[in-house]
Amino acid sequence: MKLNGGLLLAAVAAACSKPAPAPVYQAVPVERRNIVVSAQASGSVQPDTTVQVKSKASGEILEIKVQTGQLVKRGELMVTIDKRQPQNDVNQAQANLDVAKATQTHALAQLGRAEELYKTRSIAETDYEQASLDMANAKAAVISAQVNLENAKIALEDCEIRAPITGMVIEKDVERGQVISSPTRDVGGGTVLLQMADLNLVQVKTLVDETDIGKIQAGQQATVTVNAYPNRPFNGTVLKIEPQSTTTNNVTMFSVLVRIANRDGLLLPGMNTDVEVHVGRRDSVLAVPNAALRTKKDVASAAGVLGLNPQAVLQQLASLPQPGDTSNTVTIAAKGADSAKPAGNTMTTQDGRTITLPAGVSEEKVKAIFAKFRSGDTPTEAERAILQQVRAANGGAMGGGGGRRSGGSGAQSGPDTRFGGDYIVFVRRGGVPTPVKVRTGITDLDYSEVISGLTEQDSVLILPSASLVASQADLKERVNRMTGGGIPGMKSSTSTAAPAATPAAPAAAPARARP
Repeated sequence: MKLNGGLLLAAVAAACSKPAPAPVYQAVPVERRNIVVSAQASGSVQPDTTVQVKSKASGEILEIKVQTGQLVKRGELMVTIDKRQPQNDVNQAQANLDVAKATQTHALAQLGRAEELYKTRSIAETDYEQASLDMANAKAAVISAQVNLENAKIALEDCEIRAPITGMVIEKDVERGQVISSPTRDVGGGTVLLQMADLNLVQVKTLVDETDIGKIQAGQQATVTVNAYPNRPFNGTVLKIEPQSTTTNNVTMFSVLVRIANRDGLLLPGMNTDVEVHVGRRDSVLAVPNAALRTKKDVASAAGVLGLNPQAVLQQLASLPQPGDTSNTVTIAAKGADSAKPAGNTMTTQDGRTITLPAGVSEEKVKAIFAKFRSGDTPTEAERAILQQVRAANGGAMGGGGGRRSGGSGAQSGPDTRFGGDYIVFVRRGGVPTPVKVRTGITDLDYSEVISGLTEQDSVLILPSASLVASQADLKERVNRMTGGGIPGMKSSTSTAAPAATPAAPAAAPARARP
């Protein structure tokens, strides 16, 4: 059925003349939460120490006393090599030593007679010197024969290959009857007989994406699970991060080694693992949804969604000081602080709140302490105690007080600002959305720790996504063009449904926003 063009224009104009819908947002209270940050990756189990067992002796293998999977103690006999040639060398060296000792005895007797004759001038001096030289040569021959005998005995002992470490035989590369070569005589490096590994300590080598590698540090705790024991997690420690990256499917990865105690021997080389590195943990800290955080680039568009003047919001933010390293850094209002401050021992914070100072603590003293924090100086123990009193007087709302993080992963000594930053949130104060600068700490991608700028009495505003706002603006612009220039050729009633649905578009925003 065709519709009259005038009626259609009137319907569209009536739809567009409806009052603009109120700004759509969701107010979420600032609350205390436990935030756990971890990095997950996959890897495989590797021995912490692996040794290739080779033989210094060459020859035929007569006996292999171990098998793969067998636990061997250090010094235990594993392989026996044919000893006939080394035994013959020992016998020959022993005979040479006996001859050298006899020669030395004869030379010593000759030297004694030469000395007696030389004293009576019965022989020339050259004959006496020759006897002394023969004695020295005989002595050297004895020492050389002793060294050869010792080396021959060592070569004979080398025919018995013993375990260099206490560990498990993980690979056997030879069989009985095989002729092997020695690495000390073969330029090819010799024959590998066995491979052993110390499985009391194992490593998991895992590849971590470059976006997560900045969160990982040596010494952090990790949890490792394997398919063989899905309900039994293994605790490990990050050993190191390899500096050389690898690229897999155009993704840059870094190798991370996690060391695990394997006293029960349950973890075997090659097992596939899932690794979760515990980057950080903060218990009972103020937190806000990440959807409420705004950057300087999108604060103007957010102000427009809330019905605020973007330029006025930007000027208001420019007048606010940057959030410091302290939580809710206390400053005195630049204008009218003395007149607006209620009677009593109180201070006005940068965001307009009034906090209570404990008895005996002056406003100037607190200002001096926070000035020391901002300058990078370390406050004294007495000044830290004053900050603790201020927090206690305000129910702990002051937060961490700017303490520096001194522990490892999960330490609670102070806020961890490595993964946070400076953001802007909108809160309702006096019934009006107000921009507030905040500093965040660690984040689990859903919530972020609030280090400064907010208290538990605040509620942050979650706005529709930028794409939704842009689509609404585009739809409104198209409707305005339609009503201003006429709608020729519109023939079906279904074409008029778009303008009528325009006011309903913002109602879908809360469903898109993540609480």
